[in-house]
Amino acid sequence: MKAAINTEYKGKLEITDLPIPEVGPNDVLVKIAACGVCHTDLHACHGDWPVKPKMPLVPGHEGVGVIEKLGSNIKHLEVGDRVGVPWLYSACGHCEFCLDGRETLCLSQHNTGYSIDGGYAEYCLAHGDYIIKIPEGLGFAEAAPLFCAGVTTYKALKVSDAKPGQWVAIVGVGGLGHLAVQYAKAMGFNVIAVDTGKEKMALAKELGADITLDFKDVVPSEAIFEQVGGAHAVVCTAVSKPGFEQAYKSVRRGGKCVLVGLPPEDMPLPIFDTVLNGVSVVGSIVGTRKDLQECLEFAAQGKVKAIIEEKKLEDINEIFDDMLKGEINGRIVVTI
Repeated sequence: MKAAINTEYKGKLEITDLPIPEVGPNDVLVKIAACGVCHTDLHACHGDWPVKPKMPLVPGHEGVGVIEKLGSNIKHLEVGDRVGVPWLYSACGHCEFCLDGRETLCLSQHNTGYSIDGGYAEYCLAHGDYIIKIPEGLGFAEAAPLFCAGVTTYKALKVSDAKPGQWVAIVGVGGLGHLAVQYAKAMGFNVIAVDTGKEKMALAKELGADITLDFKDVVPSEAIFEQVGGAHAVVCTAVSKPGFEQAYKSVRRGGKCVLVGLPPEDMPLPIFDTVLNGVSVVGSIVGTRKDLQECLEFAAQGKVKAIIEEKKLEDINEIFDDMLKGEINGRIVVTI
C-alpha cells in the first residue's frame, strides 16, 4: 500500500510502499479515503513533545474511509461501514478514568499516528471498540477534521460549563478555533472571537461570532470586560504566551478558562487573582467516543462545517512547510 512514512525526527516524509496491515481479532482494516492534517502530526514528526512517538511512523489521526475487513471479535460493525479512526486508538477499558467516562486520560492508551501507525496511507488499522461511524450525509473530506479538531473544540466547550445565552470567547480562529466558533453558536452561546487580520475577523463574523476583536487593534481582555462584563468561559486554542494571558484575563469572576493549545513555553498563573476571583483554569484533551459521536451529529445536521482545502498525500512535506509558516487557513485534508 502507498503510505507517507517518517523515519527520523525533523526528517522529510517519504511516499513509499508498505505491507497492508494484518487484521487481529479486535482490529478493523479501513481503506482510507481522506485524512486531515493536524499540527499534532507535525509535532509527532519533529519529536517536539516529552512523550515521543514511535519511529518509523505513519502519521495521521483524522483518517476516514470504509471498513474492508473485520477481526473475528468485532460484531457491531460491518464491511462497507463509513468510519473514522480517531486520535484515541484504544484505552485499557478498566482503569478509573475509563470506567468513569474519562478514557482520554487513560495511562495505557494508544494514539493513532503517534504510538500506532495512522491514516497517511491507503489502509489503516483501527481498534474495533474505538472506531466511530460517520453519519449519513457527511462526506469523507468534511468529516476528517472533526475526528480531532472538531471533537477537541466541542469537548472544550462542554468542559467550560457555559450555559446557553452566556458569553464564550474563542482565542484563536484557526484550524481549531473556526470550528469552536461554530460549535459555540450551535450550543447556544454568545460568541466572542479573538484573532488578528481582516480575513480572520470576517471569517469569524461569517461563522456566527457576535463580537470580533483584533488583538492588534485592541487589548482583547479589556474590550471583553468593557462590552460584556467579562466572558463566562474562554477556550484558548492559541499557542502563544500573550494569547494565554489574554484568555485568562478575559474571564469574569467565577468563570472558566479552558486550555486546548499546546505552547512550547511555561506560562505564569496569577494565583492571587485566581483564588480571589474564583476562576477555574482547566486543560481539555481531545474527546471521548461519545463526544465524537455528538460532534459529528452537529455537522451532519448542517450546524458545523469545517473549512477545508483538499490536497494529495504526495504534497505532505509542502503542507508541513506551510504549517510551519502559519500559512494555512482552516484545515488541509489529503485525499488518498
